[in-house]
Amino acid sequence: MPKLDFSNEDQAAIVAEVRDYFLTEFELDVGRFEAEAMLEFFAKEIGAHFYNRGLYDAQAVITNQIEVINDAIYQLEQSPGK
Repeated sequence: MPKLDFSNEDQAAIVAEVRDYFLTEFELDVGRFEAEAMLEFFAKEIGAHFYNRGLYDAQAVITNQIEVINDAIYQLEQSPGK
């Protein structure tokens, strides 16, 4: 999995969410560097699973849309004239 490539603003927002989560759920005041390290760890260790799931979900949507298009084309078919 490639290294995280978030904008500075996005990464700061994600890190803030991680810090807030740990404070709310566990009453742990996690520092910015620790939250960034956790984010990198999770991205490296499990990020590929989420990424792949996103690909599978996108593929399912596309497959479904292709079926809809195929059905619409089939309905446009005309019987040969007699």
